[in-house]
Amino acid sequence: MEPLEKARALIDAAHAADPRRAPDGRPAELAYADHVEAWVARIVPRADAVLRLAARCQHLERWRVPRETFPEGKAGYLAWRRSLYVTQAERARELMIEAGLPAQSADAAATWVSKTGLKTNPGTQALEDAAVLTFLESEIQAFAAQHAHYPAEKFVDILRKTWRKMSPRAQELARSLELAEPIASLVRQATTA
Repeated sequence: MEPLEKARALIDAAHAADPRRAPDGRPAELAYADHVEAWVARIVPRADAVLRLAARCQHLERWRVPRETFPEGKAGYLAWRRSLYVTQAERARELMIEAGLPAQSADAAATWVSKTGLKTNPGTQALEDAAVLTFLESEIQAFAAQHAHYPAEKFVDILRKTWRKMSPRAQELARSLELAEPIASLVRQATTA
């Protein structure tokens, strides 16, 4: 088996261990990896195989570190996310090295997955853009339902901060998404103000 093929198999085997299920019955992280990789392919039409593999690692084994294992509130949430970036990046590097990819490729993928160089590193930016587009396309409804107690202003603020992290190309793609109301209205408020 070629190293790239083996790396994909190792990454997807890690995703397959996710006990949560997507609506189609597949492991949730495997479905998520497919979405993020598909968005990377749209954002970067000539994305190389390592960038596509890194896209599959965006939430690599995230299910192993539940949000509840960190304190409540914004500080706890940010600490959880930072820890995930490091853990996921290291795991991605480990699997790619195990598959026989060059250390330089595994290191680049780990940089992108760790969110290092957002806005300055094209690979990191592509992964961030793909993650946001995946969220808007397939996760925002569930997020809104889970946080129904949030006032509209808080949703708009979250969306506005997220929008600023995106590249102009990703913002263009996001504007083309057909979102259901009231989410569409919140997104318009966040992106036009």
